[in-house]
Amino acid sequence: MGRAQTKRRKNNKFAMNESHFTLQKILPITKSQEKVFTEFNEGKHLFLHGLAGTGKSYIACYLAMSELMNPPPQYKNITVVRSVVPTRDIGFLPGTEEQKTEVYEAPYKSIFNSLFQRGDAYELLRRKSIVNFMTTSYIRGITLEDTLIIIDECQNMNFHELDSVITRIGENCRIIFCGDFRQSDFKKSEEKHGLQQFTNVIRKLPEFCFIDFNVDDIVRSDLVKSYIIQKAEQGLQ
Repeated sequence: MGRAQTKRRKNNKFAMNESHFTLQKILPITKSQEKVFTEFNEGKHLFLHGLAGTGKSYIACYLAMSELMNPPPQYKNITVVRSVVPTRDIGFLPGTEEQKTEVYEAPYKSIFNSLFQRGDAYELLRRKSIVNFMTTSYIRGITLEDTLIIIDECQNMNFHELDSVITRIGENCRIIFCGDFRQSDFKKSEEKHGLQQFTNVIRKLPEFCFIDFNVDDIVRSDLVKSYIIQKAEQGLQ
């Protein structure tokens, strides 16, 4: 371990002195979820792919946060990355970058508030730069280091975006991709093929573990499960 890396680890920002700021204990419910926990704990980068309502993003945030809070600290923070579908470019929108991306942060506000069982958890984590949020529009020219990276809704990233994200990865990072090929917002076939091209490359990397989530892994609600089953039976995606 180099001296610089040792110094970075000692500067871990997770020093929460507020009372009642406790991460809830989450246990896997399905076999696929159990495999996610196992592979993550074995140090793998993850690619979680599958149906909506299977807990991919929720589990990714939980595992990243539990790893961040596990002493001795190995990482500085968590970085959540998303694409700004459908425009792919939010430069024209009024306001600061933070104001522009607020709508895309809503799912993570809900997740982290749930994980800590308090309504201000996400805002507190963001204010302390323990959780950072960015879009692919602003990722060029940076290097991510000492961070746990959650690349969410990756089915809405084209090959260029996915390539840009992974080539920004520096030292001491863990990556979790989350997505569902069936829910892509792309209209052009070449953009839809981008994720497939990217995964063809990633599948060859021994550092990654791919985990597929199917109907048996849906945990959001019985209604969602019934709907997705019926949709599949009618050949709809």
